[in-house]
Amino acid sequence: MAPDMDTESLELLEGTLRKTMLSASGPELDAALMELGWADMLTDMPDVAVPLVFRLLGETGSHASVLVDVVLHATGNAIGNPVELPLPYAGNTWVVWDRSGASGSTLGGLPLRREDEGYPIRVAEARRAASWWLIGAARAMLSLARQHALDRVQFGRPIASFQAVRHRLAETLVAIEGAEATLDLPGADNPDLTALLAKAAAGKAALTAAKHCQQVLGGIGFTAEHDLQHHVKRVLVLDGLLGSSRELTRKAGAGLRARGSAPRLADL
Repeated sequence: MAPDMDTESLELLEGTLRKTMLSASGPELDAALMELGWADMLTDMPDVAVPLVFRLLGETGSHASVLVDVVLHATGNAIGNPVELPLPYAGNTWVVWDRSGASGSTLGGLPLRREDEGYPIRVAEARRAASWWLIGAARAMLSLARQHALDRVQFGRPIASFQAVRHRLAETLVAIEGAEATLDLPGADNPDLTALLAKAAAGKAALTAAKHCQQVLGGIGFTAEHDLQHHVKRVLVLDGLLGSSRELTRKAGAGLRARGSAPRLADL
């Protein structure tokens, strides 16, 4: 697949991926993505494929083990292998993504099981991928809350007209846009730091979306049947995967203090 896809081809690819993710999840989605050329996309056009695939995973609420593929590809290994790769998790713990679909162990609806120990792996690319997943989920929650605010009528008018509701939705959008801007930073000179900051910003934005959108939706948002709860549980797990927003923020601060200076990450 050519790295220089035109707009029409990119829109067609996005539509196909979205439709596939809405109809499949887990190992079925893994197989479908491989048939659609995920391996070639990750090799030939990662700057397009990773944001697109992981954002759509967040927006559709589906899941696939492609995060493991990103880690394998970053270390020069073949992707698609059913390897059990320990991934760092919040609190200095480890999890393994079960790619077989046989295990009943899940965290936030993801087939993850906790492990006692792991080993160092390259995480910069995976953190950027997980960041797009978090942003997609945050946008999905914002869309649910926005539509509810437009539809829900109190005192004879939509609650979207109330200042408190509008402020929560606006703060959520600002957090999401800010996290996306962090992902757009050029990372060639400081790839580990920019990926760390992007993951921290995306995790914080998703948690902000979960909090504010829950408040906008009110009681209906607490029900297990509502789609919001699916996304809330998912972002709680994704925030912890590869380091939580709180942990990564502290790690970035400690690194900058030890360095004694802050690198220029963007030309403003």
